[in-house]
Amino acid sequence: MNITELKDIIYRWRVRSAVAVLILVLALARPTPASVVLGVAVSLMGLSIRAWAAGHIRKEKELAVTGPYRYTRNPLYLGSFILGLGLVLGARSFWSLGGYALYFAAFYPVVIIEERDRMRRLFAEAYAVYEGRVPIFLPFRPGAAATDARTWDKALFRKNRENRAWIGTALAWILLLLRRAF
Repeated sequence: MNITELKDIIYRWRVRSAVAVLILVLALARPTPASVVLGVAVSLMGLSIRAWAAGHIRKEKELAVTGPYRYTRNPLYLGSFILGLGLVLGARSFWSLGGYALYFAAFYPVVIIEERDRMRRLFAEAYAVYEGRVPIFLPFRPGAAATDARTWDKALFRKNRENRAWIGTALAWILLLLRRAF
């Protein structure tokens, strides 16, 4: 197996593996009312970042540089990370945190690099400039200057099916609350 095949496998298995990690988190969960409140708040922050990003991205049609894309090249992945962290905090389990950290470390560097390489192929010159101004993941420096007056677009949010993240998160929280009850 070569590196390209390995990357393809990792990319394809990231969502299925996330379900396995969620099952692990739920199995190991020992939530308290305080951990649930904290976890829901953190998850909502992650969902909000994802929703903000989904209203700005026109996948593979043009380079997204507005909204949260001014601060990080991967706001959907950053939002997913925060969302998952919220679930782990709500579960209140050190082992869940460890499983989640291993999952993210195993999958997302490869996914982010694949995304970067695809953007380089699709938008070569524009992405080279963008890449020099905006960090790849953590928004650790001030955002890039606005290059477009575009605002958040509800139609893009729907087109990008971001509602699925909200529904999936709600189901995960329901399962976590049921785990607490039983």
